[in-house]
Amino acid sequence: MAVRDAGGGGSARELARLCREHHAYQWLCGGVPSNYHTLADFRVAHSAVLERLLTASVATLMAAGVVELKRVAQDGMRVRASAGAASFRRKPTLEQCLTEAEAQVAALRAEIHADPGAATRREQAAQERAARERRERVAAALAQLPEVEAKKKAGDKAKARASTTDPEARVMKMADGGFRPAYNAQLATDTASQVIVGVAVTNQGTDQGQMGPMVEQIAERCGKVPAEHLADGGFVAKDDMEQVSAGGTTVYLPVPEPRDPNRDPHCPLPEDSPVIAAWRVRMGTDEAKAIY
Repeated sequence: MAVRDAGGGGSARELARLCREHHAYQWLCGGVPSNYHTLADFRVAHSAVLERLLTASVATLMAAGVVELKRVAQDGMRVRASAGAASFRRKPTLEQCLTEAEAQVAALRAEIHADPGAATRREQAAQERAARERRERVAAALAQLPEVEAKKKAGDKAKARASTTDPEARVMKMADGGFRPAYNAQLATDTASQVIVGVAVTNQGTDQGQMGPMVEQIAERCGKVPAEHLADGGFVAKDDMEQVSAGGTTVYLPVPEPRDPNRDPHCPLPEDSPVIAAWRVRMGTDEAKAIY
């Protein structure tokens, strides 16, 4: 929240900049600057602690009656990844990059061993770390390819690409209609208090299928599921709605417009399950429209 209030972002590089330029962050750091590597490494190494901190914060607010989980709204936001489109490579290129990266790491180690005084210790460590991190990213990109290939049609599997800069990033359609490397950040908010009760980041370009895992996360964190769950049309997936409804949560999602303009979208279809039929009818009521 402090980062947002300061007008910045949540990336490690942005936090590092704020620690140099923003008085509040300078005070938090005791006047000692912090580089983005340290911040990013801390997040990775202590993700479980940060997760427990969010859980404890929400639990405290629930105990105080601030958060009731009567109604939760979820939405997804595409966040630009720290990778360019040119960093996405196919398997043969990735294998070549990995070979080159391994050779670079070996050459640096040999150079340091042969002439320890050739550069300062800090420069040597920085060069070796940069080469090692590139090798690790390329190897991670190769490891991501099977997942990318699995989502391609049979004839397009050879076209699967992964980024050597941010291996887990995927090219997604952004809010402006363009396509760029990004992540899909999912946020669930208690509508009465405006407190965030669920956070998730996925590299899936669509919101379909994200409601069920979010409700599970909220139940694990808060000890109960929300009574009502609101989301936009991008979340409409019958299996997801079945799962969430089975747990006791009433879903409020807009019903897609039918192809037949003469058909009432809120009238159940013959193949609808009881849950889906009830959702269609519910979203046609004035009460549901007011809630949504």
